[in-house]
Amino acid sequence: MAVRRKAHEEHENLERWLLTYADMITLLTAFFLMLYSMSVMSQNKFNQLATSVRSGFGGLSQAGPSVLNGGANSGKKPVIKLDNSITTFESSIKGLENYIKKAKLSNKVSITETPKWIRISLLADNLLFDLGSAEIKQDTLPILKRIGSVLEQVRSHIRIEGNSCDLPIHTVQYPSNWELSSARACSVVRFLLHHSHLNPNQLSAVGYADTRPLVPNNSDANRARNRRVDIVILKPFTLKSDAQTTDNIPSKLTRPNIRPVF
Repeated sequence: MAVRRKAHEEHENLERWLLTYADMITLLTAFFLMLYSMSVMSQNKFNQLATSVRSGFGGLSQAGPSVLNGGANSGKKPVIKLDNSITTFESSIKGLENYIKKAKLSNKVSITETPKWIRISLLADNLLFDLGSAEIKQDTLPILKRIGSVLEQVRSHIRIEGNSCDLPIHTVQYPSNWELSSARACSVVRFLLHHSHLNPNQLSAVGYADTRPLVPNNSDANRARNRRVDIVILKPFTLKSDAQTTDNIPSKLTRPNIRPVF
């Protein structure tokens, strides 16, 4: 008589859900550890992380509404909150203007601001130089030092521009107004480097001779106005206290080893 073998019934594994649960707990732990390790980050990096997480969970891979701006349209430019550095710089400019007024130099020193630059213009005659000379006069040193203290606050490029009138000059040292205007600009650069903590990478000197007059060279008074040195701070400018500045200018500047010539 044949013995019938009973097929053993397979028991259902009731603990299979534990594997899924353990995987979920592991993933959540890794996720929160990642968030904790990146707790200090910029808004831009956080938005990139949020976009990556949305993409991983099946969301849009493109940048969607920002998590930090309450779902506003990401196509709009982010609002950057500035510290008090801009206000401090503006106060320094105002303080320089007041200093110029108190020193009764308003007819020799002027400050002009446009969307592209801030220009501090100093007349050459009876202020910076003697006629036909590029040696800075001693009486001008206090105003140049005051200007240098204001320039120390910016990290942007500063261009020193020498200008002359149309009267020709022909000496052994300065064959033309090109050499004279360039030498005057270089003299101001050397002074600022020695008497302030400006980085040489910020500065440049250029001579324009009589090619950029403020007024027509048709009188002695107008020619005197055109003989000048302009200190131009190019915009958009950044301040040394801005934490997000990533240019090559070091945060701690050292005074260059330049022998004074004044």
